[in-house]
This record gives sequence, structure tokens and C-alpha cells, in this order.
Amino acid sequence: MRAGYALEGDDGCIAEARQHAVAFLDRARTDHRLPVSERALGLTQLVVSELVTNARKYAPGPVLMELRVTAHALDVVIWDSDPTVPTARAADPERIGQHGLEIVKALTENLFTEQEPVGKRITARIALTDAHNGGAAHR
Repeated sequence: MRAGYALEGDDGCIAEARQHAVAFLDRARTDHRLPVSERALGLTQLVVSELVTNARKYAPGPVLMELRVTAHALDVVIWDSDPTVPTARAADPERIGQHGLEIVKALTENLFTEQEPVGKRITARIALTDAHNGGAAHR
């Protein structure tokens, strides 16, 4: 199951992207009977928010979002027009802001960036269930 969305890059596109992600995962649950934990739903919204925010902040023009789901994971794919590969900064509790990529790296199973002929594509993989940690998130 997959879906693609073109986001205009305006102020409302971050909320719009989160809404698309929630609706997509709801369809995965109901139409395809995939197990999607509440934790995965919350993490997806946070990851989408951070990645779309970065795309809006650093790249001119539209942002494309693709969501792909398998039996065990969701891939959130964000394309923007800036070819610069982002890097997470070293942890610094004194720094205000600019923690988005650090957060995304900590919350996802995998995070990688591909440079495209125009811009870049960032893919974040999120587990659909909490099985990988024995359900510890609910204890």
C-alpha cells in the first residue's frame, strides 16, 4: 500500500501532511488489517512534522510526501528541492532548536537520504508495532 501527496509548502502543509499520514495508517488498519500501534501513529505524526518542517525551512518550492507500508513498517519519504544532505548535529542540551533530525534518527528504525537529479529524498522507517521492544512502551 502506498500513497503520494504534493504539499504546497505553505504554513498549513505540516498539519496537512500529518492528517494525510493519520488517514493513510487508518486505511492500513481497516482496509488491510495491518497492526498499527498507537505509538506508531504518534511517532509517524512527529516524524512527518519534523521532516516536512525541515523541507519547508531549507528548500524553496513544493514538498512531496510518499507513504509506503509493509506488514511490519511504514516508510515516510519526503522530497524537496534542496540537494544538501542534512546531518544531525552533536547532542547539546544547551542548544535551543535544531534538534529535529536528532529526534527523527532516535525514533525511527532507519533513516537515509538519497540525492536526486533535483533535490533530495529522505526516507524514515517506522515500525508499525511495538514488538521490537517487547511492548515496553506500554508498561
